[in-house]
Amino acid sequence: MQKLKVIITGATGMVGEGVLYECLHHPEVEKVLVITRTTCGYSHPKLTEIIHGDFFDITSLKDRITDYNACYFCLGVTSLGKNEAEYTRFTYTLTLNFATTLATLNPDMIFCYISGAGTDSSEKGRTMWARVKGKTENDLMKLSFKQVYNFRPGGIEPFLPLKPSQTYYKTYKYLKGLFSLMKVITPNLVITLKDLAVALINASLTGYTKNILEMKDMKLLAKANGNK
Repeated sequence: MQKLKVIITGATGMVGEGVLYECLHHPEVEKVLVITRTTCGYSHPKLTEIIHGDFFDITSLKDRITDYNACYFCLGVTSLGKNEAEYTRFTYTLTLNFATTLATLNPDMIFCYISGAGTDSSEKGRTMWARVKGKTENDLMKLSFKQVYNFRPGGIEPFLPLKPSQTYYKTYKYLKGLFSLMKVITPNLVITLKDLAVALINASLTGYTKNILEMKDMKLLAKANGNK
């Protein structure tokens, strides 16, 4: 089994940080490159960090982003307060620009995109963010990557040890009971961040039968390769 050489975006957000943590501690991940606007705050022998302000154009980094075989794209923005043109720019255009450069440089790469539950693959529904996410997923799958997987998580339960000063951990203190209840009553609406991160890694190591992964798929994939 080939060791993973991983690029991660969004490592200062909840999902990206969890994915980074799992990659740094996973035996099948050989090296990790974080591309970020501000430092991720981690130091590890596997880790290299590039501070880069313009995610719409990473062509200047081409000598530093070759020879990687997986990318976990965890960067995203909320649709709240944005019109469709603004949300499209920061969700579709940014992601496709970034991914197109990577695909050109790393044709053997597996690209994993963190999308969202309820994404609209038809691109024709009433919900603006779902249409934009759907178009993003669809057009990512047209690029010349070895494989593209679109992950559609719903509720995500954080895990420690990470940085408890982050806003999402402060919020989680008050939502912990709700997550516990959801896992019993509506288990297919919530996934742990650890399981999501492991599912991304396993998709890169052994693949999956679907390009679009809903909650049940992610949970199954998290248990693959001997994980519990």
